[in-house]
Amino acid sequence: MPRDYLKKATLTPQSHASEVHDTVKTILADIEVGGDAKALEYAAKFDKYEGNVLMSAEEIEAAIALVPEKLKADIRFAHDNVRRFAETQKATVSDVQMEIVPGFIAGQKAIPVDAAGCYVPGGRYSHIASAIMTVTTAKVAGCRHITACSPPRPGEGVAPAIVYAAHICGADSILAMGGVQGVAAMTYGLFGLPRANILVGPGNQFVAEAKRILYGKVGIDMIAGPTDSLILADSSADAHVVATDLVSQAEHGYNSPVWLVTDDRDLAQKVMGLVPVLIDDLPELNRENAAAAWRDYAEVIVCSDREEMAACSDEYAPEHLTVQAEDLDWWLDRLTCYGSLFLGEETTVSYGDKATGTNHVLPTSGAASYTGGLSVHKYMKIVTWQRATREGSKSIAEATARISRLEGMEGHARAADIRLAKYFPDEQFDLTADG
Repeated sequence: MPRDYLKKATLTPQSHASEVHDTVKTILADIEVGGDAKALEYAAKFDKYEGNVLMSAEEIEAAIALVPEKLKADIRFAHDNVRRFAETQKATVSDVQMEIVPGFIAGQKAIPVDAAGCYVPGGRYSHIASAIMTVTTAKVAGCRHITACSPPRPGEGVAPAIVYAAHICGADSILAMGGVQGVAAMTYGLFGLPRANILVGPGNQFVAEAKRILYGKVGIDMIAGPTDSLILADSSADAHVVATDLVSQAEHGYNSPVWLVTDDRDLAQKVMGLVPVLIDDLPELNRENAAAAWRDYAEVIVCSDREEMAACSDEYAPEHLTVQAEDLDWWLDRLTCYGSLFLGEETTVSYGDKATGTNHVLPTSGAASYTGGLSVHKYMKIVTWQRATREGSKSIAEATARISRLEGMEGHARAADIRLAKYFPDEQFDLTADG
């Protein structure tokens, strides 16, 4: 049967897309020309903060002293999990070499980028976990310099818990600056910082647009949109757990889509009845976000069977994908498009968002169909090298000369010709394009 939408989204994340491009482009251009002074001007305007933007060691220690010991322990716990998972990821990439033909060696090296800029949101919510996720992976990758950048609160500065997380995870500098101006400062190497080779981390639409515009001048993790989450659930799922998990992700923002895909109509209807009740029970700010996201962006889809459910999920390519269904191994083998997968009721997106070790900086808006999320590999350049003996280069040179001439690239061909003539002066070679 065709998919039955019990609830259909009335908006998409692009429906409320502001005309931010020109604004962001102007700010970036101003700061590129005006440097530190212009960045500080924008910081005063948007951050409403006029304190020290590059935190001193004394300021860092003072902020750390404000963090409760229990929270410090939780941050250290999450950091340890993220670090160990990143180390395991890094071990999957190694330097290798092989003999292409006798006497001709080609190889691969994994080299970390020199400087990483990690943006940590700190406006509506203090994203402690984002500091852990971005700084830790850069540190494990081996980046020489890591800047953590987070919006300061007026008269206060960067949230102390973010400062502590960035510090223990390995940030070399902490920049109290938000939005486009913070991204620009890391990109252009302001305030004595090295120019970032890569920008990573989530942010609002202005941060996302700044990264989009700067891509090419600097590397980025991905172009991110609003957080999205999909749950695949069958008749074995607990409707209350499913509804709670949907609400937990809808609170991210007014335009954060959440989707339920199921083959059980009764479950779908129970969940639809529970979600508004759970939203009403949230604190005010969280309630406003979740209510808008559920009203305008959420969808509930009933499919005929699990294969159709899986196909639907792969089409949506969600950032977060949860399976609360029987036969989890089948789903693990079948599903192909997601940023991060959460198998079974015993885990949840919230775990991955905060403390399990897998990264929460993930592809949104369907980008999971072609890329994964932030990992230690994002900071690594996979480069190649080669060397050869003269004898080993002979067959390579002959093939290169003939292919180049067939393509019409005579200069390339002559770079091979000259070596054959120098190394093997007494031999004749047929290096014409037609053989």
